[in-house]
Amino acid sequence: MKKSAMSDTIYQYCREIRLPTIRECFQAQIQDATTRDLSYGAFLAELLQKEWDARQQTAQANRIRRAKFPYKKYLEDLSVRDLPEDAQRKYKQLKTLQFIEEGRNLILAGNPGTGKTHTAIGLGIKACEKGYTVWFTTVPLLINHMKECRSERTLRAFETRFKKYDLVIVDEMGYISFDKEGAELLFTHLSLRAGQKSTIITTNLSFERWGEIFQDPVMTAAMIDRLTYQAYLINMNGNSYRMKETKAWLAQQQLTDSSSATDLDSSQASETQ
Repeated sequence: MKKSAMSDTIYQYCREIRLPTIRECFQAQIQDATTRDLSYGAFLAELLQKEWDARQQTAQANRIRRAKFPYKKYLEDLSVRDLPEDAQRKYKQLKTLQFIEEGRNLILAGNPGTGKTHTAIGLGIKACEKGYTVWFTTVPLLINHMKECRSERTLRAFETRFKKYDLVIVDEMGYISFDKEGAELLFTHLSLRAGQKSTIITTNLSFERWGEIFQDPVMTAAMIDRLTYQAYLINMNGNSYRMKETKAWLAQQQLTDSSSATDLDSSQASETQ
């Protein structure tokens, strides 16, 4: 078989059995293997490794996309020393994602701007990279979605999906209160995961103030009991992490503006001379 015909045959087989990476790179790999005098086995192993790596990257990207993060925030972007003290102490442990493996909850509670959502998203993205299934939502969006599912009689299907995620991130607990129906739906669905799968909750309210949003003392007590049982509790009270970032950005802008003004003055002086 001529070389060109052989290449066409390999190309078509790769299309049929869905090996897109090998389809695109096999000719370059053949040339490289010839140059390096690789054995047939080594050549095949490297070729299959490329296909495997590409599929892993695609799967990882799909998990991150399906998680519905509002934006991408990575743990590596966090300034750990600017986090509240409790978060600093427990940061290394959280990074291991052991709490997901154990099916335990993580509750990040503290005043606004201290890095709760950034930490939650960062952990969520890392979980996606490690092969876990993740879903991000806010409390208002979750309640609205559950109400819509109930009205459309698709709530059971949603419950099944909700229970299966390795990690669900529920952001902004406490920013908005909700009615009795919303409270009951939230309680029911978060309870489905208790002791089975991990849930990250971010909240700006201490537990004794959760009654303000649930408006039912019995349900509030039951919710706190189920969510906090064997959970990782992180005290996120501290100086605003977001404000520090804003101040740093403003300082950088001032330096940039000052540098631009200096360059402009120098340019004008040169033209005058």
